Amino acid sequence: MHNRISLKAIQAFEAAARLSSFALAAEELFVTPSAVSHQVKQLEAQFGVQLFHRVHRAVVLTDAGRRYAEEVSAAFSRIELATRELGRTEKIDILTVHSTPSFATQWLMPRLARFSSLNPDVDVRLNASTDAVDLVSGAVDIDIRYGLRRLQPAGTMVLSFPAETIVPLCAPTLLDGEHPIRSPEDLAHHTLIHSEVCLVSWRDWMRQHRKVRLDISRGLRFDRSFMAISAAVDGLGVCLESLLLVQRELETGRLVAPFGLSGPKVQGYTFNLLKSRAELPKIRSFQQWLFDELEGRRVG
Repeated sequence: MHNRISLKAIQAFEAAARLSSFALAAEELFVTPSAVSHQVKQLEAQFGVQLFHRVHRAVVLTDAGRRYAEEVSAAFSRIELATRELGRTEKIDILTVHSTPSFATQWLMPRLARFSSLNPDVDVRLNASTDAVDLVSGAVDIDIRYGLRRLQPAGTMVLSFPAETIVPLCAPTLLDGEHPIRSPEDLAHHTLIHSEVCLVSWRDWMRQHRKVRLDISRGLRFDRSFMAISAAVDGLGVCLESLLLVQRELETGRLVAPFGLSGPKVQGYTFNLLKSRAELPKIRSFQQWLFDELEGRRVG
């Protein structure tokens, strides 16, 4: 078969097969019944296969026509679905963000609704893990990392978050409980909660409070900050954590800072993206929104 297949002929055949009528197919395609009949005959001649039985004014598919109609109908359905999806992607950008689990859980997720309300044409997909991701592959648009900076591939832009403040935190029931917490020395009566990924440890804290004697070898230990925060909310002890991650808990009164909101500052989180993609509207909008939120400049 050397001749190009006519899409018009296939379209005419599909409509006639679906409607069991050349006349109805012609009405749907805005052509004459004779035009539909001509297109079908052209297809039959090209393949040397009869596709319809002509019975008076009706048409009935042959066995070969029925098998062909099933395949053609499935193909048209796929084209229709792809067209609808194309129309959708023209209106909606998908922004894939990778983040550390604690930042995603404690800070980002509670605020994503605000970003979506300001950017209804951007759908956010949030992935959380401690693994570094390959931005060059294109599977992720933005990577939010924590800890010491690692060597990044050429072409990567690294933006630092504002410095975080690390302070002791506990549930109100511990603050005014059997052993009230009024001074750092009072921590000796309480379980210390260790967040092993936090850049400031209880050992670091004690260097600034040399007169305080605490057994930092004991206590609860977690390898995720959100777990340490949750344990403190449940009254299991006193944690040493970032004020950035406990904003909700402080606002709702589930946690309190017994010694105030001053403490050591660290540069913990970074916002990582490819320079070549920095000006994409979806990325630029998210970056601007996130840093506005971090600085307390809430929009909308």
